[in-house]
Amino acid sequence: MIENYTFNSYMLQIEGLNVEEASMYPVFFLLLSVYLFIMIANVGIVALIILDKSLHQPMYLLFCNLPFNDILGNSVMLPRVLMDILQPPAERLISYYECVVQAFCSHLFGTTSHTVLMIMAFDRYVAICNPLRYSAIMTNRMVVKLTVSAWGSALVLIGILLGLTIRLNRCRTFIANTYCDNASLFKLSCESVVVNNIYGLTFTVVLLTASIGSIIVTYTRITVVCLTSKSKSLNSKALKTCSTHLFVYMIMFVFGKMNIVLHRFPEYSEYRKVCVILFHIVPGSLNPIIYGVQSKEMKRFLSKLFFSRKFLSSS
Repeated sequence: MIENYTFNSYMLQIEGLNVEEASMYPVFFLLLSVYLFIMIANVGIVALIILDKSLHQPMYLLFCNLPFNDILGNSVMLPRVLMDILQPPAERLISYYECVVQAFCSHLFGTTSHTVLMIMAFDRYVAICNPLRYSAIMTNRMVVKLTVSAWGSALVLIGILLGLTIRLNRCRTFIANTYCDNASLFKLSCESVVVNNIYGLTFTVVLLTASIGSIIVTYTRITVVCLTSKSKSLNSKALKTCSTHLFVYMIMFVFGKMNIVLHRFPEYSEYRKVCVILFHIVPGSLNPIIYGVQSKEMKRFLSKLFFSRKFLSSS
């Protein structure tokens, strides 16, 4: 494609998914079905936790951050992807301001996925390693502090990331991606992006170090406690809750890092596009299922709700 060297154009063209005409509607309806499932499942989980007072525990209140983040991330990305699938490539246009907002929200989603799982790991550590002091440590105030720190740190880091990109003049108008992100935005500039690359690399290293480090430390301590404890109920509880948390973390980590790596290889752009979509929809689809199935309280509430409706309809 011929680059358009119009400086600081406020209308950009986005590449989107390259879907063959025969596959256009099947892909569209598949992604639409996944999007609707993500919205219904995650909104349902949040509503369930709000409605059932027995779920007003630190573990579930912290978990609420995950479905909220999944709703935010997928609502910013998937509707745009769905709309562009039905549009001819030449008509896939997006304003610069909308692109910046989309990039901000998509990076906020990715960063908060890490920070929320970090505070959830801390909660599991306290519950298993300091069960007698759990209620004293994990107060409502602590839950609020952890939630604010997870979102606040992500907002600051992403604010700086996008701020460094917004300052650049643009000489191109083509976004070679399914949706807007920081790398796609600063690639529109003909100025030096050394500062952007340095900060982006530092930001990624700091986030991954903090994320992986917290997971390793907390799970090492939990493993030591389980190995030295003779309590079968404690070990069963640890295995159940920690395996769930670790599985969700690994899914998010693998797809997120594949996206970062593939950004460095333009020849694999189509694989990167698919990976980006999977990074959003796979955790968003699995989180409510995994945590819903694993939680006795959630299953009890759902069965009680289902039984009462069944009883009312039969009477």
